[in-house]
Amino acid sequence: MPSVFALRLGLLATLACTQLTSPAWCADLDPRPIQPPLQRLVEQMTPQLRSVYQDLHAHPELGFQETRTAAALATAMRKLGFEVTEGVGKTGLVALYRNGTGPTVMVRTEMDALPMEEKTGLPYASKAKALFNGKDSFVAHSCGHDMHMTSWLGTAQALLGLKEQWKGTLMFVAQPAEESSGGAKAMLADGLFEKFGKPHYAFALHTGSMAYGTVGYVAGAATSNSDGLNITFHGRGGHGSMPAQSIDPVLMAARFVVDVQSVVSREKEPAEFGVVTVGAFNAGSAGNIIPDQARVLGTIRSYQDDVRSKLKEGVERTARATAAMAGAPAPEIKLTPGGDAVINDPALTQRTVQLFKTVLGEQNVVALSPSSASEDFSAFVNQGVPSLFYVLGISDPQRVAESKQAGGKPLPFNHSPFYAPVPEPTFQTGITTMTLAVMNVMQ
Repeated sequence: MPSVFALRLGLLATLACTQLTSPAWCADLDPRPIQPPLQRLVEQMTPQLRSVYQDLHAHPELGFQETRTAAALATAMRKLGFEVTEGVGKTGLVALYRNGTGPTVMVRTEMDALPMEEKTGLPYASKAKALFNGKDSFVAHSCGHDMHMTSWLGTAQALLGLKEQWKGTLMFVAQPAEESSGGAKAMLADGLFEKFGKPHYAFALHTGSMAYGTVGYVAGAATSNSDGLNITFHGRGGHGSMPAQSIDPVLMAARFVVDVQSVVSREKEPAEFGVVTVGAFNAGSAGNIIPDQARVLGTIRSYQDDVRSKLKEGVERTARATAAMAGAPAPEIKLTPGGDAVINDPALTQRTVQLFKTVLGEQNVVALSPSSASEDFSAFVNQGVPSLFYVLGISDPQRVAESKQAGGKPLPFNHSPFYAPVPEPTFQTGITTMTLAVMNVMQ
């Protein structure tokens, strides 16, 4: 391993602090190099990174609304010496740092939060609200994107301190709207690779409810394909006491929610992963009125392309058959392509995982099964870019151990209102692993 150089820490920068972007973590950089090992460097960063994380956590923004977040990241990266372009894919940004001849390596973070209320009780818990689908909603970083950004910023500074040890171009990408699977596509449609170059390698991390200090990986398909379903059943409204005079769309939608599961249980091969989930059911205004329409929203998840096609065809066929059984008009069916499965490059995975094991210890680098969740990181890398998407543990090890005991309390998982990473050891591991992963392909 080469000797490690690093910046003296004043992570992240004076944010040219306008009223829009004036978080408490504004600070000047001190670019004078020192020579502690990377572990010591990250420990020195920790106080400021803690402020960064808490500020991002307390000020979440929804997809394509990440104006404060993007502006803060952009200013911080400029202070570090990156060439920053804002407004890529609406609210996304690209930060480049050229350091001689070598590969271009992309490091991706997401910026968006979720339309939900946080219930962690933390002193820096989000109380933010925003419009979501036309309604006022709480907003919370309950999927860990605030932790991803903190690790991303810390990695950028660490790599600049190590710049005598690598050659090439850093391509740090902060994308909007990962939760809706639209942000990566928006950046690509805005000419991401045409304007800034197609990277030779790409890395991203995501938090998960493993013990902090550990990372997880999958060689091959790491996440699932995702497609959205939006189906409106049309009926004939009427009085609740006279159902024969109506065509009940609520009954149709309810039947569909149940019957569509037969596509999963009876038409898909049992050994192949596939899930159809209805997460929203919208109909009616009062208990004694049969409405004239009902709408269901959901997702379709799979790993294999043939399973994906089978589930989508089964969803459409079930919806049409349900309406036909009721003598109703054909339903409106919208199946929206989401993210494709993230496919980790086997050779890059093996190379990087071996390094992780050397640094963290073999027991702290865990081979995982593919996740049933989806990630639009795939839009960037499934175009011939060797990549690794890995999982960063967030939880107290004792709580993890207790959760595995009989009758143990389950850990809050991503999208839970109680999702709460333990900050310092989590971002310390995130910065250490991501910094080494990038350097490992830039020697």
